[in-house]
Amino acid sequence: MEFDENPDHRAIREAVAKIAAPFGGQYYTTHAEEHTPTDELWHALGRLGFIGINLPEQFGGGGAGLAELALVCEETAAQGAPLLLLLVSSAISGELTRYGSPRQQQDWLPGMAAGERKVVFAITEPDAGSNTHQLSTTAERDGDDWVLRGTKYYISGVNEADALIVVARTGTDQATGKGLMSLFLVPTDAPGLAATELPVSASLPEKQYTLFFDDVRLDAGQLIGAENEGFRQVFHGLNPERITGAAICVGVGRRALAVAADYARNRAVWGVPIGAHQGISHALAKAKIAVDLAALMTAKAAWLHDHDLPAGEAANEAKYAAAEAAIAAVDAAIQTHGGNGLSTEFGLLPLWGISRLLRIAPVSAEMVLNYVAQHSLGLPRSY
Repeated sequence: MEFDENPDHRAIREAVAKIAAPFGGQYYTTHAEEHTPTDELWHALGRLGFIGINLPEQFGGGGAGLAELALVCEETAAQGAPLLLLLVSSAISGELTRYGSPRQQQDWLPGMAAGERKVVFAITEPDAGSNTHQLSTTAERDGDDWVLRGTKYYISGVNEADALIVVARTGTDQATGKGLMSLFLVPTDAPGLAATELPVSASLPEKQYTLFFDDVRLDAGQLIGAENEGFRQVFHGLNPERITGAAICVGVGRRALAVAADYARNRAVWGVPIGAHQGISHALAKAKIAVDLAALMTAKAAWLHDHDLPAGEAANEAKYAAAEAAIAAVDAAIQTHGGNGLSTEFGLLPLWGISRLLRIAPVSAEMVLNYVAQHSLGLPRSY
């Protein structure tokens, strides 16, 4: 792993920053407060190949890796326009490149790579929480078809998506009694699928939904990969989701600190800039250190994933560290601004919303600590 960023990566950062800069600030704040999609930014990135930078070239993607997608996630956020659906549609749903059939790949990946289609991910359920084995949504065979029944909860961006990757129970492991899972590609306009918006108070462009599957009929071609192999497929996709989530948090932290430092340099009280006071400067410096450390772990996790090395520990640690760092940076930025920290003009509260969300999802801070305790330290499992 090289600590000096290579010229290609620097070029990606510069290009993405140039595209995203006009969509930060007031543009993003307005869309976040109104809960409306940031389509203009998404399409601007898609036209120049950045939405599908990690997808195969044969489908119109950039042929790059997770490290490059993480750069796109970070730089858009650093310009004040974090895109939650990058970690869903481009990262975890991008796993179609690994598990999708040739027909699924041909039908969906070109549109995804161009930023013209979005595929979101539906795993969470009201009564299962982090216990994937307790998922109750089922897919049962009916001749050559499958029939999907159940409910999903807190599913991001359904209103923007053309399809969902749905995790459903398709059997039971006779040895353990745990559910066997499979993945299905389900168009958002499928008969029997109903989506109800789930109101949230956080300012985010992306809406959340509860989904109801009422005898949704799927043909055999909508099964992703092998039957009953969904659990393994999902967990391979979780590392990209966590790494890109960490990258967004790093970018959010950078943005918050840039806004705060500018304010602290120019806001003068009692004849001196407030940034001259250690009560302000130390809080921002401490947050900067945390963001930089999180960025290093995020880069390491992406590097490990792209080199087909075990990345679970690094991905979890990056996601944990970056979310904590982002929240601390935004909080320090708000405090630096005083009452202005709550004003729409400075756009800090939407940054708090997404960083606070990413402390919970796609895996909670507590579940990361459980992972590290058990897998890294060898401590007994607590649940």
